[in-house]
Amino acid sequence: MAVTMGSGSTLAFAAAGAVLVLLVLGYALHPLWRARPRLGIGLAASLALATAALYLGLGTPRALKPEQRRAPQTLAEAVTQLEAELQRDPNQIEGWRLLASAYTAQGMAVQARDAYARALKLAPDNPDLLAEAAEARALATRERRFDEEAMRMLEHALEQQPMHQRARWFLGIAQRQGERPADAAKTWEPLLAVVQPGTAAGLLEQINGARKDAGLEPLSPPAPAADASAAGPGLKVRVELAPALKAKLPAGASVFVLARQDGGPPMPVAVEKHPAGSFPLEVTLDDGDSPMPTMKLSQLPKVQVLARVSASGNAIPQKGDLASAPQTVATGGADTVVVTIDRVVE
Repeated sequence: MAVTMGSGSTLAFAAAGAVLVLLVLGYALHPLWRARPRLGIGLAASLALATAALYLGLGTPRALKPEQRRAPQTLAEAVTQLEAELQRDPNQIEGWRLLASAYTAQGMAVQARDAYARALKLAPDNPDLLAEAAEARALATRERRFDEEAMRMLEHALEQQPMHQRARWFLGIAQRQGERPADAAKTWEPLLAVVQPGTAAGLLEQINGARKDAGLEPLSPPAPAADASAAGPGLKVRVELAPALKAKLPAGASVFVLARQDGGPPMPVAVEKHPAGSFPLEVTLDDGDSPMPTMKLSQLPKVQVLARVSASGNAIPQKGDLASAPQTVATGGADTVVVTIDRVVE
């Protein structure tokens, strides 16, 4: 959802504009995705500090008061302020969702699960929230498993929206974990009709693995599309490095180039990892770069594009990484998007 802000709101947003990227799904999906890392390791971008700060700075009438405009300076401070705001007014669905995201960023899986549960009490039929809450329950367990309550949430989400892709994907994982491979394959198979060919190949591999375990014949690969453009548009990105940071470029570092939804759920829809050697680096992000089979670049009219250099090669941002500011661009444009890595992550 696009939001138009005035100059005061823009300044508040800029003050809160730090971006944290968090790997959230890998543990929950690891049992199924070991054989398919590209399909299985989801890079989940936590709203954490940035969105909690935005919520506190702009999201409530109290933000109109000057004393309420100071953005949190740390994640812990953002969490504390958001907790206080929810104690004052607990009937804020998005507030609980943001708090759950911040808890996840802090590794507080149980607290994140409970915060999602509070949000779900306020919107028990919201399929997006049901899928998020079910995922949080899985992440809060030692084995990263979807329990019976999480499965009920996912089933209810599909009652509300039968082709909710994330809920359908998670339900299949839960069924696979519960040694119900035939059910998992049946749950996943409808997704083949809505994902792009590059993603469908990896998804079909998982479906046929489940079918094999169930003693069923494998499905045949779908016929290739006659029109190559059916794979979805590509987004050309040129990544530049500010001259002042050349001396700080770590040896053997990696650069992540990603696109994420603009104003929507915080999960990247496309991501590529390259050696951080010579700059500028030119890449094309497309549907084949999706870290999950339920999200694709071609579905979105616009996205945020950014890049980050990691000395460790880790997808999770760390202090000392080099990063660019996010740029919002239209996905259908033919022009190359230029992002400049010009800051050090504090």
